[in-house]
Amino acid sequence: MQISSRFTIAVQVMTCIEVLKDDMPLNSETISGSVGVNPVVIRNIFGMLKKAGMITVQRGGNGGAALAKSIDDITLLDVYRAVDSVENGELFHFQENPNANCPVGRNIHSVMDDRLDEIQDAMEQKMASMKLSDVIEDTESLVAKQKKLA
Repeated sequence: MQISSRFTIAVQVMTCIEVLKDDMPLNSETISGSVGVNPVVIRNIFGMLKKAGMITVQRGGNGGAALAKSIDDITLLDVYRAVDSVENGELFHFQENPNANCPVGRNIHSVMDDRLDEIQDAMEQKMASMKLSDVIEDTESLVAKQKKLA
């Protein structure tokens, strides 16, 4: 099972908002061109990020999205949680009905649950240490290098 693509889309959306803010209107249509998804997907992500207080969205001709917080105050974990990337907050999902008559099926939850929680905790701690500003700095650095080569 994979984490929903909403997380990576949301990070790209927020990066577009910051990096491209002076170059174009940042509405769902223009951002969807960068992400390569339907504008409806971007509007859904906008809604989740707006609800989490990370962006503002103005509708209309001169409208568009803007960051509502400093890029130094947003972690990748914040974004991950804002877009509900995993079901019920659980990264790993077990099959619903392991066979209780099988010695493995009967015990697999007891053996794995704590390990999976530990893995998820480690991932979330790492995400909490990474800021949106890091992603934006790296993106801007690559863009600058590419402009020099062009």
